[in-house]
Amino acid sequence: MWIYEKKLQYPVKVSKCDPMMAKFLMEQYGGADGELSAALRYLNQRYTIPDRVIGLLTDIGTEEFAHLEMIATMVYKLTKDENAREMMAAGLGAHYANHDKALFYNNAAGVPWTATYIQAKGDPIADLYEDIAAEEKARATYQWLIDMTDDVDLQDSLKFLREREVVHSMRFREAVEIIKADREQKKIF
Repeated sequence: MWIYEKKLQYPVKVSKCDPMMAKFLMEQYGGADGELSAALRYLNQRYTIPDRVIGLLTDIGTEEFAHLEMIATMVYKLTKDENAREMMAAGLGAHYANHDKALFYNNAAGVPWTATYIQAKGDPIADLYEDIAAEEKARATYQWLIDMTDDVDLQDSLKFLREREVVHSMRFREAVEIIKADREQKKIF
């Protein structure tokens, strides 16, 4: 079913090791508004969404996994040459003690990912508005992450991800309008 090509959706480059930035990026790895939460939210909501927009949730949900892979690559590259003391100095001591440099689904504060981060109401309009809000929160977080680093290579990848959040938000807004128009259409039985 899948063909794996060892290539990211967009190239990830970093100019220097920066474990503190890696810690902040964990927010988009295992945080409430991060890529894992988004992917699982959208793929789960597909079961109660009208057929006319189901493909949108599938497409965006799977793309979010590609974004998760990009974030993981950033974190790996930002920490790969760091030692235990440098990880501790960056506030990653507890993470290092539990996982060494392995990634673990937690947010920037070290709180583990939880299924309570994803929502599915079963009402297409409510779920799509939830999705729009999630994309806008992720966009804002990416902007703040961009502002927190002077690494232009890292900023480039983060800007790509920020812009994808904008596109996803617009696509979800279009889906809302499709569903609203479909609801208003007179049904003949």
